[in-house]
Amino acid sequence: MNPETNPYAPGAGTPPPELAGRDAIPGEARIAIQRNMSGKSARSFMFVGLRGVGKTVLLNEVQAIAEEHGAITDFIEVSTNEPLSKTIVATLRAALLKLDRIKGVSEKVKHALRVLKSFVGAIKVKYEDVEFSVDVDAEPGTADSGTLTRDLAELFVAAGEAARVRNTSIVMLIDEIQNLQAEEFEALIMAIHRTDQKRLPFLVVGAGLPLLVRLTGEAKSYSERLFEYPDIGPLDAAEARRAIVGPASEADVEYTEGAVNAVVEQTKGYPYFLQEWGYQAWNIAEGSPIDRSHIDAASKSAIRRLDQNFFRSRYERLSEPQKAYLMAMAGLGPGPHRTGEIAKAMGKSSSQLGPTRDALINNGMIYSPRYGLAAFTVPLFDEFMKRTQS
Repeated sequence: MNPETNPYAPGAGTPPPELAGRDAIPGEARIAIQRNMSGKSARSFMFVGLRGVGKTVLLNEVQAIAEEHGAITDFIEVSTNEPLSKTIVATLRAALLKLDRIKGVSEKVKHALRVLKSFVGAIKVKYEDVEFSVDVDAEPGTADSGTLTRDLAELFVAAGEAARVRNTSIVMLIDEIQNLQAEEFEALIMAIHRTDQKRLPFLVVGAGLPLLVRLTGEAKSYSERLFEYPDIGPLDAAEARRAIVGPASEADVEYTEGAVNAVVEQTKGYPYFLQEWGYQAWNIAEGSPIDRSHIDAASKSAIRRLDQNFFRSRYERLSEPQKAYLMAMAGLGPGPHRTGEIAKAMGKSSSQLGPTRDALINNGMIYSPRYGLAAFTVPLFDEFMKRTQS
């Protein structure tokens, strides 16, 4: 079939043609945004899940909903190379300048810009290359203490008050949020808490790996009451079928029952893999219907492409001890596995492997679903590890 009309979209955060299995989340986000804009209580969201389950897609969907309702939004991807405080400056500067351009002078907006100037002045002590380039004076005594947990909260409050007088809201979308440093995490949670207490139209929607729930709890004990934590997992069989069959049916292309069952089984219902298998099957099939033989051929192509890109890009960043740890995990199966069993398979003690395990958690390769357990953050990574040894 014509590859130019291939409806499937395997990619990092690329919207799938069929947002299967996630129907409730956009509706819940819409209600939260509307309540937040009207000054009613609304929890921020943290989408939690493994790699390839569509967390970034959902962030983009929420951003579109927020903008549909007139909110001012910005999308941030947390980088280990740039502190959150610098990223926040760019985000809120853009938001406040948009508010300032709305007809009519607003002292609250001017105040927020001055507070942002104060915040920039405080963090410039640490980061000399921070630029502000707005002709306002700083607001002495506000957001200029140099203590991030205090200053960020004051900045968020000022921005929320500015949004309120303009009858809008600020919705900040933060991807890979587990990469925040501990101080940044605590400061962000405290700032969200403060705007929540004041019922200000300022909402944060984040996404990250499963360790995110533990990190927020460690940062502040009240975080479980501050956020909704939708668990973004693999699709069940019915929704996985919808994800693979729906896009093809729009183009009058069908799958045989055996082909659909094979895709669902081999992908384990993970959205990114469903898109990859569908993409390869479309390009291989000469016409409708797509049958089991096409899926068998597509599986080889999909696995080869995943090995070369999705899996290997993560594998090559690991040290040899880290690779050995993951290989031991893979030898035990998909997981989760007890850390003691992993250590036993490697002929070492759990305490000896503690630094390696912690490094793998910190770089997002594994997480601990419960105390004493370790699991892959990348679905099907155990199968990839076994293929590297064959």
